[in-house]
Amino acid sequence: MAARDGQQSALKASEPEVRSTFGAALSALPARPATFMLYFVTGKDELTAESKADVQKVLDELSRRPSPDVLAIGHTDSVGAQELNDRLSLQRAERVKALLVAIGIAAERIYVAGRGERELLVPTADNVDEPRNRRVEINVR
Repeated sequence: MAARDGQQSALKASEPEVRSTFGAALSALPARPATFMLYFVTGKDELTAESKADVQKVLDELSRRPSPDVLAIGHTDSVGAQELNDRLSLQRAERVKALLVAIGIAAERIYVAGRGERELLVPTADNVDEPRNRRVEINVR
């Protein structure tokens, strides 16, 4: 809002005032995106025991959304050949997609990609077995 002297001034409103004025628009906004990470056993597309338990958090989030869009991006650590890691990272993302399809999420709403060892969460030298790099990042919108 411009003041008479040409300066800008901020208009302050309480939360109830904002809700009263913009409530319908605010309730029409989509839910904020959510991100999850699931981790895998070395050299496999098998979830770790801890991540098997974390799958429920992903499922809970998906159940709150009427038409979720999901992006699952697979990663590996730096152990092994790049070509093998590329395949393994995609297998991991596909494994997550299969889990989600099995609980009723439409396959066409799930996009998968594999990044191999190109985007390490924890930078390491080549051939380092780092558990946090063996992951699938799941983005839910």
